[in-house]
Formats: sequence, C-alpha cells, structure tokens
Amino acid sequence: MGRGIKLRGHVPRPSAGRIRLKAVFRRGLFAAALLGALTGAPAQKIDGSVKQLIVSVAPSWTSSSGKLQLFERDGKTWRAAAPPVRVLYGRNGLAWGRGVLQGENGPQKVERDKRAPAGVFALGKIYTYDTALPDGADYPFHTITERDAWIDDPTLPEYNRHVIIDPRNPPPWFEKQRMRLNDPPHRWLVEIRHNADPPVPGAGSAIFFHIQRGPDRPSAGCTVMSQSSIIQLIRWLRASARPHYVLLPADEYRARWKVWGLPSPEEAAALF
Repeated sequence: MGRGIKLRGHVPRPSAGRIRLKAVFRRGLFAAALLGALTGAPAQKIDGSVKQLIVSVAPSWTSSSGKLQLFERDGKTWRAAAPPVRVLYGRNGLAWGRGVLQGENGPQKVERDKRAPAGVFALGKIYTYDTALPDGADYPFHTITERDAWIDDPTLPEYNRHVIIDPRNPPPWFEKQRMRLNDPPHRWLVEIRHNADPPVPGAGSAIFFHIQRGPDRPSAGCTVMSQSSIIQLIRWLRASARPHYVLLPADEYRARWKVWGLPSPEEAAALF
C-alpha cells in the first residue's frame, strides 16, 4: 500500500480475468498503432474533409468499361452532382492500386499490365496543352511544354513523377518519357494519384483521366471518357473540396461502401 494513501470505504478489486482482458486489449491497441506507424497503413475511411467524390463502378475485375458519376458531400450523405457517363478502363480490366484506400485480395497493379488501378485515390494537377482551363474551371493546372516529362521507367529514380528538364542538356531518357505528344486524347490529363506517396518501382505509373481514343477503345490503364465528359469533370473540380476518385468492381463496392464511407448503393444506383 502506498505511503500516505487513505482508503475510504470498500474499493472492489477487479478480477484476474478482467485484468488480463484489459492488458490484452491495451497490447492490441499498441500493436495496431505501432504497425500503422511502421508500415504507413492507409486510413480505413474517406476523410470528412473530402467534399467531392468521383465514383466509377465496373461490372467485374475483367471489365474494360463501366460508368462514372460525380458526387458531393451533403452533411453525412452523398448526393449526385451530375448524371452518370460511360467510361473505359484498361483493356485487361482492373487491379488493386496504391492509394488512400485499397484491398489486398485480388489482382495487384503492376507496370504495363494494362489494368486500371482500383481503390480510392486523391487527385493531383491537371496537365494540358492549353494555356488556360475551360471556362468556369478553377483548379490547379500546368501547361505542358517541350520540357515536360512523366517517368514510367521503373529503373529511373524519378519513376512516376512529373519532371521538367533543361532543354539545353536533356537526359538520355527524355525522348521516351516526354509529355508533349500533340496527341488529342492527351489534351487534358487529370492526375489520379496512384502509387504516388511514395512511388514503388514497378507498381504502375502515369495514371490519369483523359479523352478516349474511341468509344470502344480501352486504355493502357487510365480512366478515359468523351471530351465533353472530361470538360464537365474539369469544370466541376475544386481543390478546396479535396476531390478523390473511387474505382471498384461492383461486388467490391457493395462489400466496402459502408466501411469506406462511400455513397450507398441506393445513392449510386445509376452506376450499377
């Protein structure tokens, strides 16, 4: 008994079983916190500060097309901000990517697998050949010039990063990595931050929303759509709303929407 401590009345002592249970619980919490700190484990739910959500649902893992819809947070629920549009994914379907939220069971995204990354992802900048965004748009952007590159070579230290080179002394890899292609489908590139924080060599790179090459031509891994659809998306985006992108096969969406804080299947019924 500690010196100077006075007992007032009877204080019941907890049972040995309860003491052991509490000790196990505390160790479990400590282990979980330590594991998260050491592994950089992602969050388990979309943060409340995210006010804009781009949601796309594919029929299955092997689907190369699906639907996409814009949602805005309305208190504790999500409401559709526009009708759904048809989009195309990688020609080999989907695979789990590396983003804010992702799964473990199922195919995993790797470089040049021609699959679109599934999960929840933050958005980066818009990259464009133009010197201004479409009328009504207000979002960070970068005008692509002859100096811009996006690295998709896993052997380079700048893998999956935007790089601006010195045109007077271009690196030997520049011609294969340069962005300025004068290619109409790449006029608007909205960065989907897959494998970005930090990039893991070989886990996939250069994932964007951009214009489709044709109504039935899937991509090499991006989510692509008509020109009118991507302009609508660009005009809607606001950096202050912290827009995120959700791409999931239908069964995975139904299994995860509640835990991840996504629009309910009823709110997103038009995507199924």
